[in-house]
Amino acid sequence: MKNNKFFTYIAVSLISTSLLGGCTDLDEELYDRVTSENFIQTKNDVYRTFLRSFEHGYWTVQGAQYIMQENTADQIMTPNREGDWFDGGIYIRAHNHTWTPQDWFVNDGWNNLYTGVVQATNSLEDIQALDPAKFSMSVEEQKQLIAELRTLRAWYYLRLFDLYRNIELITQVKGQTRGKEQSSPEETFAFIEKELQESLPDLLAKGQPGTEQFDGRWTKAGAMSLLARLYLNAEVYIGQNKYNECATICQEIIDGTYGSYGIESRWDAPFDWNNDESQETIFAFPGTFGRSHWQYDGGMYWWMGPYNGHQYFGFTDWGGMNPRFALQPGLNVDSVEYTFELGKPFVKFQKYKDDVRLKKYKNTGESTREGMFLYGYLPYNNDQDTVKTTRGYKLYIRDQVGWFKDLKPGQELADKESNMNHADQNSGVYPVKYPFYPSTSPHKIESDYVEIRLAEIYYTLAECKFRAGDKAEAARLLNLVRSRYYPAGSTSLYEASGNELTEQELLDEWGREFLAEGRRRIDLIRFNKFTTGTWWDKTPDNAEHLKIFPIGQNVLNINPQLRQNPGYGN
Repeated sequence: MKNNKFFTYIAVSLISTSLLGGCTDLDEELYDRVTSENFIQTKNDVYRTFLRSFEHGYWTVQGAQYIMQENTADQIMTPNREGDWFDGGIYIRAHNHTWTPQDWFVNDGWNNLYTGVVQATNSLEDIQALDPAKFSMSVEEQKQLIAELRTLRAWYYLRLFDLYRNIELITQVKGQTRGKEQSSPEETFAFIEKELQESLPDLLAKGQPGTEQFDGRWTKAGAMSLLARLYLNAEVYIGQNKYNECATICQEIIDGTYGSYGIESRWDAPFDWNNDESQETIFAFPGTFGRSHWQYDGGMYWWMGPYNGHQYFGFTDWGGMNPRFALQPGLNVDSVEYTFELGKPFVKFQKYKDDVRLKKYKNTGESTREGMFLYGYLPYNNDQDTVKTTRGYKLYIRDQVGWFKDLKPGQELADKESNMNHADQNSGVYPVKYPFYPSTSPHKIESDYVEIRLAEIYYTLAECKFRAGDKAEAARLLNLVRSRYYPAGSTSLYEASGNELTEQELLDEWGREFLAEGRRRIDLIRFNKFTTGTWWDKTPDNAEHLKIFPIGQNVLNINPQLRQNPGYGN
């Protein structure tokens, strides 16, 4: 049973992002208002203030941010399924890199993350102004809360920096009525770096007293993992190589400098219902069926399954699933593999045929499962029924895109068209990382959302070693994680020499390990493939400005001090 006492949230009115960019009449007399002076009366109030932005942060992992990182890359698609999910062509524009400042996800991506910045900063100012003795708190406890909020805000800023690059650094909200000028990438990089480094001494390390029920809280390892992300992508962000600094941090995390962590031997343990107890989890947002569970929302995994897919899982509490997100195909309509190197995520898994994840997802009990993909027919009700499409024919999920409709497997399709505007309900395999246990399960929808896990640190260090020319060490580090996917003695593990590791194989391995986890775009950019590569229904752009998004037009309209990113007009 999870302890969520830290995540009982109270709704509190906060400054909206729009107020930071427009004029506000400060002369109006307010007769009834909530301020830090009259809201924060007890120690519980302090923690309520502290936790305001954590729930919002959890919410931001799905929706606009997910689309910006995954739909724009080479693994996830939202095609037009005979009129379903066309949505004015917005997902086709995301896929083709033809987005505009008017597109909703461009505006929401900025606003959603800045709402988190404002909330975290508002809480930070409240707690910094407190006399801890009046709330039965030690100075050390106050410093710890401040350090966690600075780390949380750095997480928001790192994501804004990655998506938009030219952003405003807000460090004060009380009494402010206008936003700030945008900072240079170098200034923003240095700010995030400094925030994380200065927060480190006051954060707790896993295993220290007080961290026994610390689910969903920032620790030393969490902060250092964010700094490793910043350094890993430093060449992209500011044109400076920081791989040595990145490698040092990763090695410290692996060595237990910031607490004891480990790689799980069971592949699905980092995502399972009890992953709050996983030794691999560095930072996660607590999820439960009765409270927050944003990764199971329509902006992420709940709409990463076929219509009526809930029948196959036996989970009927929410009605039907929806095929908003699926894997891009590896095969054409004639079952021939495409020749381009990028994308083809399911084919990339099939390269290593003894990978236990390749099994079709199946609930093997009320709280156990096997396999990570949905494909083929989906029988349910003791195999007496088969999931059907909304058009009445039996669903047969394929690693292909086209108008297959009721075509049986093995039959030839006369219509050879395959693109984002020509899919049906059979098109595209679905990944299932977080389990959908049946409605009868006591642990249904109970998984925490893992934002940082130790596997990322191993892969990050492996990439640093690879770029330094040490393929053998890179292979060893990758195999320490990969060994859980293959039987003992499997030839699917990399050779000790690391000779099989090429840039493409390393990028493919990032894609296998972190499939559908909301990071594929930045990995493609770091490997210089995002605007130069070819994948399904996508030709190269060769346009540098597409490596960041435009600032949304709605954002610019209420923030006159902001300037549009280069390449997107005025």
